[in-house]
Amino acid sequence: MQEIEFRLRGEIVQLNQLLKLTGLADSGGAGKALVAGGGVSVDGNIELRKTCKIRVGQVVRLADVQITIVAGAEENPLR
Repeated sequence: MQEIEFRLRGEIVQLNQLLKLTGLADSGGAGKALVAGGGVSVDGNIELRKTCKIRVGQVVRLADVQITIVAGAEENPLR
């Protein structure tokens, strides 16, 4: 199984956009199609909501790929 660690900046990312950002879908629309097909799970449960809000600590699976959502690096306020 391939494991991806996705560093989330902010509080949420939509599921279809997560698939796009990790390279598992060519576009947000392709991500929506993957979700609608029932091939994506969030925390072990099949997720059919295409724009489901994904947060730090959740685990998303598509086929043999597991994406773990972790907190992104804090931006330096002095830059």
